Amino acid sequence: MNPDRARVLRDERGAVLDLCRSLTPAEWASPSDCAGWSVQDVVAHMGAAYHGMFTPWLLRTMRTSSIERSNDGDVENRRGWEPARVLREYESWGGRVLTLVPLTQRPPLRGLPLPLGDIGKYPMGLLASALTFDHHVHLRHDIAVPLGRTLPPPSGEHMAVVTEWLMAGMPQMCGDALSWVDRPLALVLTGPGGGAWTVGPLAGKGLQVQEGRSPAAAATITGDVAGFPIWGTKRRPWGDFDLAIEGDEEAAIRFLDSLNLV
Repeated sequence: MNPDRARVLRDERGAVLDLCRSLTPAEWASPSDCAGWSVQDVVAHMGAAYHGMFTPWLLRTMRTSSIERSNDGDVENRRGWEPARVLREYESWGGRVLTLVPLTQRPPLRGLPLPLGDIGKYPMGLLASALTFDHHVHLRHDIAVPLGRTLPPPSGEHMAVVTEWLMAGMPQMCGDALSWVDRPLALVLTGPGGGAWTVGPLAGKGLQVQEGRSPAAAATITGDVAGFPIWGTKRRPWGDFDLAIEGDEEAAIRFLDSLNLV
């Protein structure tokens, strides 16, 4: 699948706007599933990222030693805002970012390295995938779930973009935690937008993720692609999901316990 990342991000931003425009004051102030953040805080975080791309915030993010602390600072700076102001920032600056995203999908920009602080360095073409992932987990899990809102299921193209970011990030976000991996392990994600990947040691040092299931995999973990962004980010324990393990169960469980994507 060759997804249209710009369109997927635009659609997900539209879903965020649709939900936010229906929120009551009580819902804006209610706790999200992001620890310590209200629903309004989650939207403020997303709006801060859009706005920041046109300010020195972007340079600070590129150099930060903790992107999580940076996110907390963005939210804290907006705690005194009214919901309408938070939504205006998200809507207006998000619209400007969306006009630029198609440019990041074309050469030479799409191949330029983009540092993102302590979570690694990525081709600029994956910026839209990173933003889509961020929207996906925040909207569909951190906001909709605690509010009891039901959203239409994401398309296969949408899930392919979300999974693309997680697989690209795994070697850099989880390299230290998975440094013990010395044999290939396969991850098979079923459903629209899913696929198969092999996680294994990189020649010399490090970790690599390659498309396809290696016949040499010591273990294979199979589960629904829709659940991967939830248990892969430790929003919920992987044991809450119907994951099947074949082969070296001990290695598979250690891998699942070690994974913590952002």
